[in-house]
Amino acid sequence: MVIKVFLATSSGSTAIKKKQQDVVGFLEALKVDYTQLDIACNEQNRMWMRQNVPEEKKPSNGIPLPPQIFNEESYCGDYETFFDAKEDNAVFSFLGLPPPPGSKEVPVEERNGDAHKEEAEEEGEAGEEEEEEEAVDEEEAAADEDTEEVTEDTQAAAEEEQEEAE
Repeated sequence: MVIKVFLATSSGSTAIKKKQQDVVGFLEALKVDYTQLDIACNEQNRMWMRQNVPEEKKPSNGIPLPPQIFNEESYCGDYETFFDAKEDNAVFSFLGLPPPPGSKEVPVEERNGDAHKEEAEEEGEAGEEEEEEEAVDEEEAAADEDTEEVTEDTQAAAEEEQEEAE
């Protein structure tokens, strides 16, 4: 499977250039096999990209801007969805690729079914532990307040005794 990144090599927009560089640089850093397809110099690439971006993903004017990312014929997303996947440490899932060995990213198959159930159970247990810790903290805070009140009462009584003695 080859990742196709549709770019505009002669874009006048610095924002588009930066987004394209971000995508390409990140794919290179991950050693992902990809192909750059220029839509500025190749009309066929431009038309293919425009026809294959799903309607619901196109901007209001109907013309998707680069970079647009595909896995072979399958649409992956634009820069914003790529960025979200990058932030979520899910770029390989976004690209429809299995994560490499040693990756922090969990394969899509393992996110569903029993593996996901175990994660949910672990999160539930962690939530219960946090609630228990909060209850203990509240009890300790209440005990500290009681201790402070006793200390203040003891100090006041000692001061009264000293005044009476004088």
